[in-house]
Amino acid sequence: MTGRESRDRAERERDAADHTPRSPSAGPGTPVARPGICSVTFRRLPAAEVARLAADAGLEAVEWGADVHAPPGDPDTVRAAREASDRHGLICCSYGSYFRAAPGETAGFLGIARAAALLGAPRVRVWAGGAGSDAATPRERSGTAAGLREAARIAADHGLELALEFHGGTLTDTVASTVRLLDEVGADNLRTYWQPPQNAPTEEALAGLRALVERVSAVHVFSWWPGNHRLPLADRADLWSEVFGLLNARGVPLDALLEFVPGDDPAVLAREAGTLRRVAARR
Repeated sequence: MTGRESRDRAERERDAADHTPRSPSAGPGTPVARPGICSVTFRRLPAAEVARLAADAGLEAVEWGADVHAPPGDPDTVRAAREASDRHGLICCSYGSYFRAAPGETAGFLGIARAAALLGAPRVRVWAGGAGSDAATPRERSGTAAGLREAARIAADHGLELALEFHGGTLTDTVASTVRLLDEVGADNLRTYWQPPQNAPTEEALAGLRALVERVSAVHVFSWWPGNHRLPLADRADLWSEVFGLLNARGVPLDALLEFVPGDDPAVLAREAGTLRRVAARR
């Protein structure tokens, strides 16, 4: 037996002894994005129909939204959402909450964490306050950071991660403010989402992602141009091909979640999902 074979055998025996499976890590350039959908894309449809449409379109994951499909105060509805995704072979990758870390809001995060656990979601999407980085006062910013820090503590107690919505009108409206906030909170289980900022040209959007990419756990995928005018995803394929090239080069698995398809039309989901798989090189 060679030295390499001996080391491999020893590793296998250690794995068997502690029952800890080794998960392979993606190499540079390997497709890493798991294609999925945010259930808010079809708010007017029942959870069972959202799950069926997503599975039929070849998607693999769903982020259940807390507004309609999985309200934190309604465990029966939350269970129904989980059953819908389980029935159609979808992974619940995250819980789309509307927690903003506002004063007095932190006490309610325990219910959100419990709902996420009931869904089987490993991650909770949260928001960074209710004011943009230029408008927020130092006191508001520190208060939001404190609220997120406490939410991260509660989430950790439930085995959950948190991820910030990357969005205008909050403290994550710029890359610089997002990085600063993540550092201010200082929680190991807090990361961020990314999406192309409204009206950002391709190169500007990509530059922002490059600066943030090490802290991104998921991306919201859509093609809006100009403003919030919804285009087919293929109309900005140049942007998204570059986005996934960057993410694949990093080699760390994450979720790519379709959000707000043109016309809120379920009939276009298969087309949009096909484009997503193509630009992510996940055929």
